[in-house]
Order: sequence, then structure tokens, then C-alpha cells
Amino acid sequence: MAQPSTIYRVGIQLSDIDRGLYESLQTTVARHPSETEERLLGRILAFALYYEPELTFTRGVGAGDEPDLWVKGPDGRVTCWIEVGLPDAERLIKAGRHSERVVLCAFGSSLPIWEKQQLPKLAGISNLTVFSLEQAFLGRLAERLQRSISWSLTVTEGSLYLTIDGETLESSVRHLAGPDTHQRTGAA
Repeated sequence: MAQPSTIYRVGIQLSDIDRGLYESLQTTVARHPSETEERLLGRILAFALYYEPELTFTRGVGAGDEPDLWVKGPDGRVTCWIEVGLPDAERLIKAGRHSERVVLCAFGSSLPIWEKQQLPKLAGISNLTVFSLEQAFLGRLAERLQRSISWSLTVTEGSLYLTIDGETLESSVRHLAGPDTHQRTGAA
């Protein structure tokens, strides 16, 4: 018998100074039994970093033809496709043909190898942005993971400041390729 997914309730007080976005986010996320805690946390951080009202989690690991998060337009077309982890370049190339914007939140112990092997193959995709999260930061978050997540997250000048239970963890967001889509979208 297959194990059921684990449900996490997430509350994030988001202060994204880079984009001039201040929101109180509430969502529920399912973690597939085969998904690591770091990958779950990567999906949640990608949700916060690229938050817009229409951004939703997909069916996740169990749905191979869907990204981790997406925004769909009124006509059902995917306007923003967000992947988490270290996918094959071919998957991102295909997503780039079918979506207006593609974002990859890359992380993992084999990130340096992935960068050397996959990034050159992605150079021609003009609507793809690749950024990375620090593996050590995700590991520290995983140590504090609970089924009810309550974070205060500040994003400024390419750095994350995430407060959990009064302790603030800091990490950089490293831009690896494509347009830097995590920037101020409107006038202040």
C-alpha cells in the first residue's frame, strides 16, 4: 500500500523589497513520500520568491508533465512555469516553447556538475531564468521543518532573511542564467 502525502500548512509574512511586494501568504502544500524535505522547502521558497496572486502549486512529483508551480492565463495556457531541483535541459527547453516565462530554482549537492553539463544547453532560451539556493541554507531549514510552517521572509538585494521562532537565517539567491526576473516590477 502506498504511503499518503504529508500535508503542510504554510504561513509566510513576505517582505520582498526587491519587488516592492508585501503580502501575508497562506497555503497548504502536500509532500509526496518520495520528496525530500529540501525539495519541499525549495518549492515553498520558489512560491514566495515568485509570488503573484495566480501562482499555484501543481500536483507535484506525481505529475511528470507539470512543473512544481505555475500561473495559468484565462485561456488555460501556462504563462509562468516554475521548476525546482536539477531537471534535464530538455525539460526546460520544452517548457520554454510552451510558456511565456520559465524559472528554475536550482539546488542540490550535484549543482556544480549540473551547471557545467546543463547550463550550456540552456543558453539559447530567452524566456528562462535560473537561480540557485544554498544547499546549507535548505539543510538548516529542514532541521526546523514542522507540519505548520510560520515564517517571516525578507528579500532584498539578492539575499533572503528568514525568521523562524525568533531566529533569523540568511542566504543568498544566486542568479545563474537568463533575465533576472526577481526584480522590482513597478515604480515605488
